Amino acid sequence: MIRYIKKNYDIDVVGGNVVTARQAKHLIEAGVDGLRVGMGVGSICTTQEVCAVGRPQATAVYSVAKYAKKYDVPVIADGGISNPGHVTKALSLGASCVMMGSLLAGTTESPGDYFFQDGMRLKKYRGMGSIEAMSKGSGKRYFTERGIVRVAQGVSGAVVDKGSIRKFVPYLVQGVKHGFQDIGARTLTDVEEMREKELLRFEIRTSSAQHEGGIHNLHSYTKHLYSHHE
Repeated sequence: MIRYIKKNYDIDVVGGNVVTARQAKHLIEAGVDGLRVGMGVGSICTTQEVCAVGRPQATAVYSVAKYAKKYDVPVIADGGISNPGHVTKALSLGASCVMMGSLLAGTTESPGDYFFQDGMRLKKYRGMGSIEAMSKGSGKRYFTERGIVRVAQGVSGAVVDKGSIRKFVPYLVQGVKHGFQDIGARTLTDVEEMREKELLRFEIRTSSAQHEGGIHNLHSYTKHLYSHHE
């Protein structure tokens, strides 16, 4: 299909999703212009549970990006992005950009209507692999349109209202800038050079380390993601 599209149409093609260098190799040889990396790591995805396939996202992004760089093919980190820190990690591991589903799903501009539940203002969010989405046409993506039984690879849920992207996206951008500042990199090129020269380190954190790296030992607290100067 990729070869056919590239032969008959003058357009860029992004292939995926992949999580290994071998998978990337097949798509690059077929002529893709970009790769989408991630399998079963989205907040509404159940692929790893149902199909027993997938890979930890950081490992997948690093492995595929390292291979794809040899052919100058950019990589999109798809899945697992829930805060600015995850964007910084993805870019540091070799991704050229990230996809954000649930992170932007609760914004004013995203599809769907708001509703209230348990005192919270929410917006519905469904995975493309959910039964609800399949009934609306996404079944072709999972080859279930002709099957008697549809096996879901995702769920439908709800996300909290995040306001307008006009305020939320600048918060994400500023968070990534702070991350790069702490790393000591001014640009993505700087991060790439640091990674190749092994000046950029990644460490596996224990559950205790993750606990102490978050908010802890407080009776209660209020968490605000950002504020704007009036």
